[in-house]
Amino acid sequence: MHKRALKLMGNHFEISVVSADAYWAKQKIEAGVKEIRRIEALLTTFSDASETNKINQYAGIRPVVASEEIIQLIERSKKISDVTQGAFDISYGSVDKSLWNFDTQMTSLPDKKTAKKSVKLINYKNIEIDHARSTVFLKERGMRIGFGGIGKGYAAEMAKNVMKRLGVASGVVNASGDLTAWGHQPNGLPWTIGIANPNLSHELFSYMNITDMAVATSGNYEKFVLIDGKRYSHTIDPKTGLPVSGIKSVTIISTNAEIADAMATPVTIMGVKAGLHMINQIKNIEAIIVDDSDKLFTSKNINLIE
Repeated sequence: MHKRALKLMGNHFEISVVSADAYWAKQKIEAGVKEIRRIEALLTTFSDASETNKINQYAGIRPVVASEEIIQLIERSKKISDVTQGAFDISYGSVDKSLWNFDTQMTSLPDKKTAKKSVKLINYKNIEIDHARSTVFLKERGMRIGFGGIGKGYAAEMAKNVMKRLGVASGVVNASGDLTAWGHQPNGLPWTIGIANPNLSHELFSYMNITDMAVATSGNYEKFVLIDGKRYSHTIDPKTGLPVSGIKSVTIISTNAEIADAMATPVTIMGVKAGLHMINQIKNIEAIIVDDSDKLFTSKNINLIE
């Protein structure tokens, strides 16, 4: 096993390749890193030169010519918004962040009217794509798109595809816990993936053996506030503008890292019952949920072994 860990897209990435040849493995890992850096340049909102920023810059003014890759990613994002009834929405970038600071001691929530006003520009239906002209137009001034909810998974999936094309038969791309694994470990067994304990994030509460699968976890155990004894996640409901509560962590298992990444947050927003109902309607996707009372819920195809 050959590994490389580094910071990419503002997150900790670790890329692993199984090979008898260390130099060959290093080259293939470098190809994966190069692909992630390419995607980062495309999706970042921290660079004026990125396509994403150009689209945001001309919100409410005019359509912006965009690459086919960005257009397709936006299209897929909008489809996920449809499936999740707006719980996933890449136009979240326009939320008024001045209301929220989960790094300090918040003692109260903003009133419902103020919170609702802070998310008034979040509406994926106002992202207009013109395929004939290859343009993207955000219909309202001040609208902003961002790929924080899907970008890591997309990058992991694309890096995996690049390395597979170059002959890597077994490997893992881990983007801060959103990971995709293919092939087998050096001992021939499937990969063993741990699921973080939402009460002790450096410990595991369960694990699974996977191959050719992706896993993503969204949890409130790293960023949250306690107000009147109730835990509120750093995840904001795009419909209300208020932080969600009720769920400590959601783990999504899928055949695709982009889908796994994108579906973890909306399940948190939708809640246990609605979230699992949605997951159970979709092929090739499963969920494990831990609620605020530490009760475990799973989609119908998950078998738990004590």
